[in-house]
Amino acid sequence: MLALLGLAALFASPLWCIAVVVKLVSVALPRRRPDRAVHLLRWSAGMAVAAAVGCYLLASGAVAFAEHESRSGADSSPAPACRGEEVPRETRLHLVTHRASYFPPGFDCLLDDRTTYESSGVYDTLNTCVVVFAVGAGVLAASAGFAAARRDRDRARPMPDADGDPGKPAGDTSDDERHDDRVSGAAGA
Repeated sequence: MLALLGLAALFASPLWCIAVVVKLVSVALPRRRPDRAVHLLRWSAGMAVAAAVGCYLLASGAVAFAEHESRSGADSSPAPACRGEEVPRETRLHLVTHRASYFPPGFDCLLDDRTTYESSGVYDTLNTCVVVFAVGAGVLAASAGFAAARRDRDRARPMPDADGDPGKPAGDTSDDERHDDRVSGAAGA
């Protein structure tokens, strides 16, 4: 099942790339939305989550495929993923079994002296991508929250009147005398 989901993520990744490029082009065009910053941060956070999930599904699908390949066929033991050309012949002679992990995705090969080595695969790269995209999504989501709160706070702030006083209604001159006294230095006189 995970192998099929990994395959679906592999086919969906070009669509993800196209969506990112289209969004970047739309940001550069004139006549953008007034709340474009918050919208763009939220959209970017969602795309980072999608990328993290996609990378995890790719890695998990690769693990499921390697696990299936190690149980199927006449030449399945030791696992073909552990017998890559980059593995020295001496190491392959001591290969006993393998160990698959789905969190984090990985496929380790066990030797007869109980040591392990990573199989040929891109698990470390994909796991790093998952972490980077997940952290990036969190930072973008937090930034969107702060930007939305700042935007709401700015909208709730009263607009200044013609005199530049934000708290005084237009046309109110009730404290003009005290202001004149303070400026001239004759306060209380």
